[in-house]
Amino acid sequence: MIKDLEKYEHIQRIARNTIDYLRKNIRSGLTEKEIVAMAEEHMNRHGIVNFWYYGVGAFVLVGKRTIISVSGKEYVPTDTKVQNSDIVTIDLSPEEDGFWGDFARTITVENGKVVGEESRNQGFHNGWATENDLHLKFMKEVRPEMSFDEVYNLFNEEITKKGYENLDFNKNLGHTIEKRKEDRLYFKKGEKTLLKDVNLFTFEPHIRKLRGKYGFKKENIYYFDGGKMKSL
Repeated sequence: MIKDLEKYEHIQRIARNTIDYLRKNIRSGLTEKEIVAMAEEHMNRHGIVNFWYYGVGAFVLVGKRTIISVSGKEYVPTDTKVQNSDIVTIDLSPEEDGFWGDFARTITVENGKVVGEESRNQGFHNGWATENDLHLKFMKEVRPEMSFDEVYNLFNEEITKKGYENLDFNKNLGHTIEKRKEDRLYFKKGEKTLLKDVNLFTFEPHIRKLRGKYGFKKENIYYFDGGKMKSL
């Protein structure tokens, strides 16, 4: 059993609720800056005053900027506006009493309003579907005895097979949840640590169709309970 699991569940629930709130309020014409403010203010209202990822509570990218991959140390939201038909990626990093949440989704906009995954834009729909397929495969095939390196290789190969590319600036696919940023272990090449030797970890493939114009991201926190993968 993960120590203090209920505290992580609480803060991750706030992150999920924030994405639900944004789905109801994002519309065409809003800028990245405005969406960041909406997200962080919503988390503030639910008791979140700290953000573990270099102080960035909401990492928001709109439209063709969704292919950008930079560290939170370099991220600056812009005045780029949501178009009538568009996508928005949102990555949230709430922290409470030293416990982290980490939750990301890509949101689709049609006719100026947020719609579900069944987008009429085939490219947007396929991006959503590919992210969902990757997460399902992650939960089904990843085992505690696997190393971070094995998972890295397996899923970068899977992304390529699906006709997509990994946009992460280091080709990483996720990281452990820690108390200090510098202690994170990544799903990266050469990382031989076994999953059974860590507690919580994210899976967050940031992908686009090969040479495509838009990026997609979905992130959950996962852990093993009795050898079975679960989502926080």
